[in-house]
Amino acid sequence: MSIASAIAVSGLKVASLRLRVAASNLANSLSTGPLPDAANAENFPAAYSALRVNQTDAAGGGTSATVATITPATVYEPTAPFADDNGMVAGPNVDRANELLQLLVARYTFAANAQVIRADAQMSASLLNITA
Repeated sequence: MSIASAIAVSGLKVASLRLRVAASNLANSLSTGPLPDAANAENFPAAYSALRVNQTDAAGGGTSATVATITPATVYEPTAPFADDNGMVAGPNVDRANELLQLLVARYTFAANAQVIRADAQMSASLLNITA
């Protein structure tokens, strides 16, 4: 595999991770739960902790990414069975507009890196045809 393809593959991996994280955040954006310090005698599940992708340059070319959690927000939902005395619950700190943007970024990143791999394969094939 050439250096260009290796760099593009690293971009594909990060785009795939970005897609999975955004999809998870969107799917769980309404998953509330009891406040972290509240008594939870009925063992209600904790609120979803949203995720964020932190993308960095890799040494020698390419990119890598890590996933970090975002602390849940406190929201007013007095009808929830796990709400505290003030009607507050923990809710995922998800910005749906940003998550849709992350899906678009993943899409275009994936397409661009796939095109790099195709171009690299075509150049390699042309080089082999010239030398043959």
